[in-house]
Amino acid sequence: MALRTFRSVTLGAAALAAALVLPQAGSARPAAKPAPAPAVQPAASAPKLIVAISIDQFSADLFAQYRSHFTGGLARLTTGAVFPAGYQSHAATETCPGHSTILTGVRPARSGIIANTWIDQSVARAKKTVYCAEDEGRAAADPKDYVASVGHLLVPTLGERVKALWPTSRNVAVSGKDRAALMMGGHVIDSVYWWKGAGFTSLDGRPLTPAAVNENKALADVLAQGAPELPLPDWCSAKSRAVTAGTMTVGTGRFALAPGDKNAFRASPRLDRATVDLATELVDENKLGKGPTPDVLSISLSVTDYVGHAYGTEGSEMCIQLQQLDLALGDFFIALDQRGIDYAVVLTADHGGFDLPERLGEQALPASHRVSKSLLPEALSAAVAAKTGLDAKGLVLSDGASGDLWLRRDLAPADKARALEALKAELLANPDVAATFTAEEIAASPAPSGSPETWPLIARAKASFYKPLSGDVVLMLKRGVVPIPTPGPGYVATHGSPWDYDRRVPILFWRKGMTGFEQPSPVETVDIAPTLAALIGLPVPAGAFDGRCLDLDAGTGDTCGAKP
Repeated sequence: MALRTFRSVTLGAAALAAALVLPQAGSARPAAKPAPAPAVQPAASAPKLIVAISIDQFSADLFAQYRSHFTGGLARLTTGAVFPAGYQSHAATETCPGHSTILTGVRPARSGIIANTWIDQSVARAKKTVYCAEDEGRAAADPKDYVASVGHLLVPTLGERVKALWPTSRNVAVSGKDRAALMMGGHVIDSVYWWKGAGFTSLDGRPLTPAAVNENKALADVLAQGAPELPLPDWCSAKSRAVTAGTMTVGTGRFALAPGDKNAFRASPRLDRATVDLATELVDENKLGKGPTPDVLSISLSVTDYVGHAYGTEGSEMCIQLQQLDLALGDFFIALDQRGIDYAVVLTADHGGFDLPERLGEQALPASHRVSKSLLPEALSAAVAAKTGLDAKGLVLSDGASGDLWLRRDLAPADKARALEALKAELLANPDVAATFTAEEIAASPAPSGSPETWPLIARAKASFYKPLSGDVVLMLKRGVVPIPTPGPGYVATHGSPWDYDRRVPILFWRKGMTGFEQPSPVETVDIAPTLAALIGLPVPAGAFDGRCLDLDAGTGDTCGAKP
């Protein structure tokens, strides 16, 4: 099966930029108006609807582990084109960066989405931590809240490119998380929803459409009444074993829902089912797949991530979650079939995940452990201050015990150089640390190339590095070190490392009638957008993607050829 560089039909960059400046559309497909036909028409074989699905924290390991048990939507997708070794090739394997790669076709170094959060000491507010999907220049009505925005994303998504060329196309996104929906949907989007609090919401100032109103009403009834435990499949019984993590006991949960428990609902398979149900309603409301040009529907399913964080990846909770997710996707695809829509699906994940070390210690990774608190910013500030004589207050800033670290911005150049040297030495002396690189070292390193599984650590850091936002130092923990010093409710395990258990995800393409095959060689999630662009015959400026087109025609090369 050939993997070929995407041979695009070049569209002038200025023309594309102008076309992407579109007004935000309403919820209903606009009535057809006489207009000049676009210079480029969709490929004659183009599907009418692209469905892009991300399963949050669905690692290649989970896909392989549960693959033989799938009977619903995931089973259907395994009959298409299967790439079991897809890579979120960058180092910052978190939700926002991962989602930003899927439909932009570029790595975080170009998208500007370097992490879920970063430190920006220039923002005009006391809180210097910036969320990837917020407009930090606007104050929310609730001081504890924020204004959701896609403003930090520097590049267009596939849905935006489609709308720019073919204005009759629709771009719709729905998720359990705002950052997932916004990073897949982009700036110019017809309808976008995510779960917040006790219902689905949208961007500030956008009224809820009937689809969201109806879904929220149904969910309000579920929340008010509660719900019983979900059944444990027979093949999950071996997974049901109690494990203690700090004050928490996990591994035997069944997702019973007490009346009014919004947090339990969010971290249960019921939220994914609700997301899929709303996606189906949005298909009808927006008449997706029924227009003259292709539509794009992005769906991010968040519960696998919430379950992974709250319970780990190897207990009864994850087993039930993946079975329920498989069934929900099966029902969704059946609903599309019943509507007679010609659709193509791609399914992947924003990152992988790692189990809690307390369970791993009983299995094959006894060396896995929680990170030392000496790598938290307060401890590092004190250590660097002791070596340099600088004021320790806020000397080292970070959002945790791994990833980007910043030095206090008011340091004189000579003091900053001394602090940087001391910080790097302190990190490298710590037994939990695999590597650390300064911003200057990363900036001077070559762009990553070749198979992502063989990239050195600095190349993985380079793929996540955007100079205006990235830290002064990047900290990478050793394999198996979990960057949660102390487990607590809802947070016993995590992801975010540069190791393959967090980088490697499945990539599955399916369309009715396609010839199925499996390609075990490594590919990247940035390959998805150029592949879909080629599938529908969308011209894209040369160099717009970091990824390449994947041939879905089992070696014929037709997918990646130029379209008429």
